[in-house]
Amino acid sequence: MRTARRLLWAVAVVGLVAGCASAPAPAGRAAQAGRVLQVVAAENEWGSIAAQVGGAHVQVTSIITNPNADPHAYEPTAADARAVAAADLVWYNGIGYDGWMPKLLAADTASSAPDPARVLDVGRVVGAASSANPHRWYNPADVHTVIGAYVGDLSRLDPADADYFKASAATFEDHGLAAYHQLIGQIKARFAGTPVGASESIFSMLAPALGLDLITPPSFLRAISEGSDVSAADKATIDRQISGRRIKAYIYNSQNTTPDVRAQINECRAAGIPTATITETLAPPGATYQQWQVAQLRGIQAALVEGTRR
Repeated sequence: MRTARRLLWAVAVVGLVAGCASAPAPAGRAAQAGRVLQVVAAENEWGSIAAQVGGAHVQVTSIITNPNADPHAYEPTAADARAVAAADLVWYNGIGYDGWMPKLLAADTASSAPDPARVLDVGRVVGAASSANPHRWYNPADVHTVIGAYVGDLSRLDPADADYFKASAATFEDHGLAAYHQLIGQIKARFAGTPVGASESIFSMLAPALGLDLITPPSFLRAISEGSDVSAADKATIDRQISGRRIKAYIYNSQNTTPDVRAQINECRAAGIPTATITETLAPPGATYQQWQVAQLRGIQAALVEGTRR
């Protein structure tokens, strides 16, 4: 995604990290029982889960933590390269979302490809095609699948603490995510089939889980997400949906409010259609994954309550 903006720095980053590849692999990469594993997560939503499930036996470094940053266009730093080189496990989203991470991994190896034993690629874990929607942290089923893969990776790296990792994951899913799952169930039970609009494909992963009918043209959602041109036909369709009050709420990514999206937000407000926001990274940055998701779900729920009683 948005590859044109990354081509200029790709060669420089690979050259920068090549120095790491020439050095011996850190001793920490060898499996040692009962130690603290170094985990690097490309995005802090995955990093939050990594820290909570790994508990006392992991130290997690998240690379993208700024809620105002565009993860698609991120330019890695020398510090990022060093963190990746020293990591026992690197967790990234894949599916073209964070294409800079495979470059860092490829530069940090003397072989032709990174060691798959130290990489958790979300897209590969969930079996997503390269053209699929990359926003997998908004799919509850995918989150569950990825947590299972992470526990397997930690247990392989630190077999002595395998039971700890399994118990920690169970606690996280049963208790840490309890309010998250409860809200998803409440929204689905009350608002299943409700037509809604959205600014981009980031909401396309969550809408089905909530039972909502996302009627915004998929081509518009992809265009905004990927930073490509929006068709006049799609804009006209959305204008009619808003002016005709065919949608009960509009959900937009506050980290990617293009002129087209801002225009639609203003149209919704003029038409009395409530809006709610979601983001691509933790907001605020210090929130946990579940705090962030619950706050967003409550915002969506409030918008649906307001929109359906008008």
